[in-house]
Amino acid sequence: MEARTAPAPTVNLQPHPDAIDTPATGIEVHVERDGLLLWLRFVVEGDVDRIVWPAPAEQGRADDLWRHTCFEAFVATDDGYVEYNLSPSSQWASYRFDGPRAGMRRANEVATVEGLDGASGLVALEARIELPNGARRLGLSAVIETSDGDISYWALAHPSARPDFHHPDSFILDLP
Repeated sequence: MEARTAPAPTVNLQPHPDAIDTPATGIEVHVERDGLLLWLRFVVEGDVDRIVWPAPAEQGRADDLWRHTCFEAFVATDDGYVEYNLSPSSQWASYRFDGPRAGMRRANEVATVEGLDGASGLVALEARIELPNGARRLGLSAVIETSDGDISYWALAHPSARPDFHHPDSFILDLP
């Protein structure tokens, strides 16, 4: 494994207050930066067998990943933000926005989903994302789908009554 520039900060995602009977009991995210690359490791703890994990697929760009279990990063810049969707299937997406949900278009920045691993009571996903120039703040989130069709939304912060990962006040982590 290659050397990284600094120890990984670790943060915890919180379920949205409206979450009902989610099988995840916690989601921890490890974050390390190396120039314009950001390494992320999302660790889901709980009754992980009740979570629907998307089937493996060919690595590459795909849309609508957030409709199922998916991990996300939102990177704020001076002129908007970039959203990354990181699926356990190994597919990914990146979109650039001018403002909250405004001016959406495909981003040039790419991601690599490095796969899932796990142990009793936990599953982890690792990914690397290319940061946009001027990257300054980070929002992290997860969508967890259960085997009975329920979905819970997890984030560093939930600044609104409804789950909204695009809310500017959810980008609360200074990039390392």
